Amino acid sequence: MTRPTPETLAHTARRARAAADPTVDVDPAAARSAATPAVPAVRPSAPSQVSGAGSLVRSLEALGVDVVFGIPGGAILPAYDPLYDSTVRHILVRHEQGAGHAATGYAQATGKVGVCIATSGPGATNLVTPIADAYMDSVAMVAITGQVARPSIGTDAFQEADIQGITLPITKHNFLVQTAEEIPRVLAEAFHLASSGRPGPVLVDIPKDVLQAPTTFAWPPTLDLPGYRPTLHPHGKQIREAARLMAGARRPVLYVGGGVLKAGATDGLRRLAELTGIPVVTTLMALGAFPDSHRQHLGMPGMHGTVAAVYGLQKSDLIVALGARFDDRVTGKLDSFAPDATVVHADIDPAEIGKNRHVDVPIVGDAKHVIDELIAAVTVERSAGRTTDLGDWWTQLDDLRDRYPLGYDEPSDGTLSPQYVIKRLGEIAGPDTIFVAGVGQHQMWASQFISYEKPHTWLNSGGLGTMGYAVPAAMGAKVGKPDTVVWAVDGDGCFQMTNQELATCALEGIPVKIAVINNGNLGMVRQWQTLFYNERYSNTELGTHKHRIPDFVKLAEALGCVGLRCENAADVDKTIAAAMEINDAPVVIDFVVGKDAMVWPMVAAGTSNDEIMFARGVRPVFDEDDI
Repeated sequence: MTRPTPETLAHTARRARAAADPTVDVDPAAARSAATPAVPAVRPSAPSQVSGAGSLVRSLEALGVDVVFGIPGGAILPAYDPLYDSTVRHILVRHEQGAGHAATGYAQATGKVGVCIATSGPGATNLVTPIADAYMDSVAMVAITGQVARPSIGTDAFQEADIQGITLPITKHNFLVQTAEEIPRVLAEAFHLASSGRPGPVLVDIPKDVLQAPTTFAWPPTLDLPGYRPTLHPHGKQIREAARLMAGARRPVLYVGGGVLKAGATDGLRRLAELTGIPVVTTLMALGAFPDSHRQHLGMPGMHGTVAAVYGLQKSDLIVALGARFDDRVTGKLDSFAPDATVVHADIDPAEIGKNRHVDVPIVGDAKHVIDELIAAVTVERSAGRTTDLGDWWTQLDDLRDRYPLGYDEPSDGTLSPQYVIKRLGEIAGPDTIFVAGVGQHQMWASQFISYEKPHTWLNSGGLGTMGYAVPAAMGAKVGKPDTVVWAVDGDGCFQMTNQELATCALEGIPVKIAVINNGNLGMVRQWQTLFYNERYSNTELGTHKHRIPDFVKLAEALGCVGLRCENAADVDKTIAAAMEINDAPVVIDFVVGKDAMVWPMVAAGTSNDEIMFARGVRPVFDEDDI
């Protein structure tokens, strides 16, 4: 096989971006302190004669894998024979996309590496969407695919697809295994790459004849990853400069992204926020990293963020970005974003720093180490009497929170309010519940009207925005956290893309709970048609209201689940309570809600955050002094 090089170990564009940015200051000593690639500490295994497939399964066992999600097929079939006797649990999904999203949900809920398996050709290409989803959201996942036998590669053989080439832009790294002897090393390298540094998906493609070939299995292997050494500890000079700016800023904001959750840095984040008194905003991927109920939390920024969070970033004089990437959904029109702000940007991936927004103080490092060292540096500043009174800044922000709180209007036609359903679901299920959302209006309402107090209780597809994510991701989360209640909040459009995985849940004893917010339409697309296309509703009505096709209660029952329906506010609480009492089977609730509800506030795509709308036709009024 082609040996991995520094250029291929991370995506080419990311590495080129980092190399081209002279402002990224990496402390050589800190870079050297990154841990040498290591195989998980397990009991060494004496050499034994097995097939390549046996070596694959033994490697998964040695790596501590407890579950994989997959579907067998011709090219991967040799791996399924030793898997039959393995301690690794295999969950037979109904579609490979479900396997990929389940692996993602498992990884997001547990912090472990999620694993999915598919055969060659269409089996492998069905994993492309969840692989891309995991890449965008930096999720540690290893996808193992079968490939046609080596002599057939390149001949357009039956069920052949160049999955290595197809996934090159959407994987952190990928491998085409050439010999059975290298399987243990490749698997160990794949897991190390997926879980270290900035997490991401890694693909391992194994030809069928390699799986069938005899080999000697021994553990642990020696990893060989030249050039791959993520910088974990930040440069001290950059930390001190960031602390100096934080001590002197009059309108600072802590802009928190999903990297803080990935790094396990939530406790440190709270200490830093409370030490400095600086307002906190958490992105869609970071909900739960800082308690929603905390006084310093302004909410979520961006397209459907709170007015206070959007304003706070936009009018700040200092943004301290921690594990966030200044994506377009947060910044709005980029050249008008936070025009007066000095930017401190801390990220483990140097390619993200300065990619979208000019950075004044770049910090490369793991968010946990960055935050811990910021706390120490800020403490020094405060001990020296260098601090700023943020009273005026908080007065402005509190005024905005009072005048423009999150809320909604009850539907005028008497239909059930989707916001009310989701709000009550969060209140009844409680803060220990894991909520998994699809993509669309229901996703935004779930981010707004459920209070996230703890880390890793909110899973969603943020970067790719993958409809169909919720059901299989909830399945994976429940497998990883079997003693935790897992609710998927899905739309009637998203639900119809992957609901076949409920059959998997029913047969495998995975009692997830699904709240289908059924508004009869592709809701977010319809909202845009209402606002920007003169109410010309082209191809957004799904028929789940008018024709009740499908009938979600009957569909749930056909898939081995308990099906419930709720159509009015008076029944919401008792329907949710009934679902909460069922713990031996999956439950689906069809919440039939009004079709005209919209997500507010809103910054229209391509516009400045200054143009945020609190509701339709209602723009927040800011004091002239504030602007």
